[in-house]
Amino acid sequence: MKKRVFISVTSDLVTDQRVRRAATALNEAGYEVVVVGRQLKKSSTLFEKEYQIVRFKLWFERGFLFYMTYNLRLFFFLLFKKADILLSNDLDTLLPNYIISKIKAIPLVYDSHEYFTEVPEIKHRPFVKSTWQAIEQLIVPKLKYAYTVNNSIAKLYFEKYHIHFDVIRNVPFKIPVSTVSKEELRKELQLPMDRFIVILQGAGINIDRGAEEAVQSMKQLHDVLLLIVGDGDVVSALKQTVKDEKLQEKVHFYPKQAIQTLMRYTQAADIGITLDKDTNLNYKFSLPNKIFDYIQAGIPILASNLPEIKNVIETYQIGEIVLDHNPTTIAKAIEDAKKMGCFVVGLDGESDVTLSGMKVATEPIMIVVGSEGKGLSRLVREKCDLVVSIPMNASTESLNASVATSIALFWVDEARRKK
Repeated sequence: MKKRVFISVTSDLVTDQRVRRAATALNEAGYEVVVVGRQLKKSSTLFEKEYQIVRFKLWFERGFLFYMTYNLRLFFFLLFKKADILLSNDLDTLLPNYIISKIKAIPLVYDSHEYFTEVPEIKHRPFVKSTWQAIEQLIVPKLKYAYTVNNSIAKLYFEKYHIHFDVIRNVPFKIPVSTVSKEELRKELQLPMDRFIVILQGAGINIDRGAEEAVQSMKQLHDVLLLIVGDGDVVSALKQTVKDEKLQEKVHFYPKQAIQTLMRYTQAADIGITLDKDTNLNYKFSLPNKIFDYIQAGIPILASNLPEIKNVIETYQIGEIVLDHNPTTIAKAIEDAKKMGCFVVGLDGESDVTLSGMKVATEPIMIVVGSEGKGLSRLVREKCDLVVSIPMNASTESLNASVATSIALFWVDEARRKK
């Protein structure tokens, strides 16, 4: 008989890749897995998984009453279930898991996604913070099995409680990236072809994560579009700022997306940003999922100067670090990235877009010309940001590559002269 593992988390599981990865790994290792989360009023439908999912519907969705009802519900749920192992995700699920592990004498594993007692949401709320600290101080020193997201947080726990935490980074599943061109992705997602697109994505777009400054930086940028994809505590305030500053053409908001859709938005972008601030230990030592989503999508990263993030970016040379959160600094870094990059435009007679529709003609571009007769190969076409054709009359089958290049360059020169 398979051993049963109950994984509990307070998220709605829609975008929680870390929990999904743990559940899948345990399922593939031969365990029967049950994942327990919660269902919000606006939660999306989950794709069918190879393990069981239970989502609590609760009267309250935030604050003290939410945590109290969730933990009570989780306690009684686990009490009447046969379990062999409990996996608690973060401090807000640890207490009922710990009590049940003692009652049933079964192993408890703790996955600390972050340094919970230093999150900004409780930093200036002494009673709430002291309550979570009391739970942590009561249970964490007694844990036998624990792991966290990076070495910095593991070191903090060791220094505080003299307990070893293993490290499992927030590296999500390898998502099969889209094989269509950036042009086709943007067309599908109804995104502009001629704008430099910056993306900020995540389930925790909260205070002190640089989103406010990213929005303000857009006032200083031209032909740049910021996509904010996800949800969080500051999203409502960001929308109001965008309205007040009349930035609706420069900042677009999208709700939380399934990971497959999220990756399509990410691939359609030109650069990804992650701008957490060094205002608390949790953010200082963070290594967000979005870093690895950007890497998988093949786009460069603009990030704040935090040790774990900086280490990844500089080790693998995949982006740039901004030294402060001044909107002017962020705007300059985005402008520099825009200048360094270029649009890859393919010439192919099969394209429905003609040279007159090449709106990026005034931007830095690289023109790729297909062979006479055959045009662009499939692999080359997929790497192009935009594919255009040269209008020809019916009597002309194709153009010599040098002639096609000359016509395209002439069109680009004319467009730039008119600018």
